[in-house]
Amino acid sequence: MPIHTNVLTTVDHNRDSADMTYVYPVISRRAGGVSVGINLNPNNACNWRCVYCQVPDLKRGAPPEIELKKLEAELRGFLLELLHGDFMVKRVPPEARRINDIALSGNGEPTSAKEFADVILLIGKLMREFDLIGKIKLVLITNGSLVNRGYVQQGLKHMAGLNGEVWFKLDSATAEGMRRINGSRIGLQRVQENLRVAASLCPTWLQTCVFGMDGQAPSNEEQHAYLEMIKKLVSEEAGVKGVLLYGLARPSMQKEASRLSALPEEWLLSYANKIREAGLEVRESL
Repeated sequence: MPIHTNVLTTVDHNRDSADMTYVYPVISRRAGGVSVGINLNPNNACNWRCVYCQVPDLKRGAPPEIELKKLEAELRGFLLELLHGDFMVKRVPPEARRINDIALSGNGEPTSAKEFADVILLIGKLMREFDLIGKIKLVLITNGSLVNRGYVQQGLKHMAGLNGEVWFKLDSATAEGMRRINGSRIGLQRVQENLRVAASLCPTWLQTCVFGMDGQAPSNEEQHAYLEMIKKLVSEEAGVKGVLLYGLARPSMQKEASRLSALPEEWLLSYANKIREAGLEVRESL
């Protein structure tokens, strides 16, 4: 298995860094170790178009058919290299030389792959083979728009037994904000319904990216709508574990890139405190 020799950093999330179709390694600033990435969208297709997305040549659409045997071979071979080879020594900084999770993220929405539930079963098989269940997490990073589909719900049920965790994207709680930030016209009621379903099937965190646009932080109206949604989720006991709040760390590859900017640390920490006051735990990544 050919592998590049450059040392990984938290700003290098290149999906081609291990010369494989579906599997790639990253150093995750949120996870705090090596995250084994699973990219089910090698054609750079997604059903959303987030303005901060780091995927070049992003297009609307769904992934091609997943070659499950190829995915299994790549993941098994890479786990062998991580656990018994010299990958950690050659490419990972000493402070991050541990496998923290297997994460389905990649270059588009993972749950748009019709084979999603089969992929989760395959990953579970290899986690058992390498005695990783209960020792690392299995993370799904998703925009949550397809949680109403049966095969996605089946996959989430499988994840729950594999120390699974859903990171459900919620960058805005207004229809205008979702159109502007995510290029999505999904209704807010559907967002909340999908979130409740996800949380009922597998431990679920909200994942929220905050940033400046045209030099302006999220408006008071945007903040208010977001905090009110948090309060509603708490009051309804929706089961959401908390919020993963983060700012811009890598440059966008979308046409809006020049309009985006990282917010001051003080702003992000202040917003995190407002979310805590609304009733949910917050983990910040500056």
